[in-house]
Amino acid sequence: MVENSLIAVEVAYARKDVQRIVVVEVAPGTAVRDVLRLSGLVDEFPEIDIATCPLGVFGQPIENSYGVKAGDRVELYRPLERDPRDARRELAARGLTMRE
Repeated sequence: MVENSLIAVEVAYARKDVQRIVVVEVAPGTAVRDVLRLSGLVDEFPEIDIATCPLGVFGQPIENSYGVKAGDRVELYRPLERDPRDARRELAARGLTMRE
């Protein structure tokens, strides 16, 4: 009996208008940036810079050397459009909070 040596890894990317999660089958320990290349998300979202975009797994930032494990969800992070601290300061100056 031959055992399948590939694992399933999700790659997630989101913009305001669309979100995608792609399942990629790779060998355990595949470098995270290689998984991103294999996902095909760059073809759909040309704004993704594979070499520099920040990455995480389940909300935790990871290094480029991270080798994926079965069940990981690799997340691509976009730059913030606005610093949340600045937004809170502006709301506070108007007597509002983020919840209003």
